[in-house]
Amino acid sequence: MRVTQSMLSSNMLRNLSNSYSKMGKLQSQIDSGKKITRPSDDPVVAMKGIDYRTALGRVEQFQRNIGEVNNWLDSSDDAFDKVGSVLQRVQELVTKGANDGTLTDEDKEKIQSELDQIQQHIQNMANSRVGDKYLFSGTQTTTPLYDATTGYPASGGTPFEKDVEIEVFDGITLKVNTNAIDVFRNIDQMFKDIKSGAIDFGEAIEQVQGQLDDVLTIRADIGARQNRVELMDNRLQTQEVIATKQMSQNEDVEYDKAITEMVTQESIHRAALSVGARILQPTLTDFLR
Repeated sequence: MRVTQSMLSSNMLRNLSNSYSKMGKLQSQIDSGKKITRPSDDPVVAMKGIDYRTALGRVEQFQRNIGEVNNWLDSSDDAFDKVGSVLQRVQELVTKGANDGTLTDEDKEKIQSELDQIQQHIQNMANSRVGDKYLFSGTQTTTPLYDATTGYPASGGTPFEKDVEIEVFDGITLKVNTNAIDVFRNIDQMFKDIKSGAIDFGEAIEQVQGQLDDVLTIRADIGARQNRVELMDNRLQTQEVIATKQMSQNEDVEYDKAITEMVTQESIHRAALSVGARILQPTLTDFLR
């Protein structure tokens, strides 16, 4: 096979072009920190990147959902903490009313006046909200639990039995609302019975203790769900780390390796240029020298 000067020149130019292309790709990787800049560079890496980003996006959405769950549970727990605090005050008042034989009618009226204020405060707590959603109204989040005219529930109909659930992982939902209508209704009835004289201060002591026990039971349930939310949050944080690591391993450049390859390719390119200069057909000027 006869090798002509034209063939040598063409091969040299083609090899130089390939060398420039390799250096350009390496330079792009070093500048961007990514293995590819467009899907056509490596379709496999691009497809895996889409999958990892989708997985990471779902984790981030679930983490936002966890934040919403925490808002519901923390607000509910805070509401019942305040209910428990004022019930303890009620316990003090009825105990005083039952055991202090020196109380005048005026003193009893003062106690009743404070009880009325506490009753209204608890009614307000029954309508606690997170954002624009009522906490204790089930899925009817735009409807308050208590109404001054209709009482509990505010709709005047059946209690809000359906639960509000938020997805916190693939196929896993957590209940975020608290079914507290019976507790609030029983507390309200107790205040009415005290005011009407259906029960005296002595009988009220035991009822207040029962209401406090019910509030503690509800708070224990909320606390148990808060613990599970914390476990789910830890799981999501682990999933986020795993997905981020996989995405980095798939896409990110190893700078030491890329720089070494770049230096090597530059050396090869310089050598190719040096050899190519010798291969090119000498000109008449070269002969005259």
